Amino acid sequence: MSLSAASPTPYADVNAVLKLLLKNVQDVMGTFFIGLYLHGSLALGDFDPGHSDIDFVVVTTRELPVKLISDLEAMHARIKDSGLKLAIKLDGAYISKKALLRYSIDNPPCPEIDETKFSIQRDGSHGIINRHILRENGVVVAGPPVRPLIAPVSPDELREAVLDRLFTWWAPMLDKPGLRYPGPGYQSYAVLTMCRALYTLQHGAIVSKPVSARWALQTLDKRWTKLIESALAWHDGDPTGDIEQTRAFIKYTLERVKPYR
Repeated sequence: MSLSAASPTPYADVNAVLKLLLKNVQDVMGTFFIGLYLHGSLALGDFDPGHSDIDFVVVTTRELPVKLISDLEAMHARIKDSGLKLAIKLDGAYISKKALLRYSIDNPPCPEIDETKFSIQRDGSHGIINRHILRENGVVVAGPPVRPLIAPVSPDELREAVLDRLFTWWAPMLDKPGLRYPGPGYQSYAVLTMCRALYTLQHGAIVSKPVSARWALQTLDKRWTKLIESALAWHDGDPTGDIEQTRAFIKYTLERVKPYR
């Protein structure tokens, strides 16, 4: 979907960042550029300016040469220093049309920006979830419709992706004294991610983290109510929530999903 070319989202601050991103990407990439699309909370309708990232994908005609990747890194440094309020909330990837079609462990690594960190990463199983959201709910900022660019993702593929993420990314955190990324927002992110994982495994569908958290409040043991409510209410600038209770919730989630393995 797309509200308009000038205002692809209902949020003026987001649109300002996207306008700057689009202009810079098109200038840097030239004929490599196919389109700029949004997924995540902006696509699912639960974006929170005090909580959410601006999740995007730039689709390219083919893999990018090393020089162009270097230019993209410099471009993102300029955007970060632009002074725009949400410039540091960009979270996206640059992926070729061929690799976007379907997830594969054989897909080549691609450039990514994670707020202010630029890197080259191989697409993890979370790419299955991102492709599904893009195909079914993606917002077109510029370029052709995104749905024909991505193969359908089945409910079982979504479940497999969630299980892989839980046991390869989240389970190892139980062996550490705290969360892997100790930033204030990561504790809230962990709780909401557990809620969405449980929702997806039960329903074979992807909804936003707030929707899945509200489902969890109605479905899970009431001992998690305060933790989930606090995660929902967290905004930038708030203190970190209860780390030990969050670790307990991750362990609870891992135990609850064992029948799906």
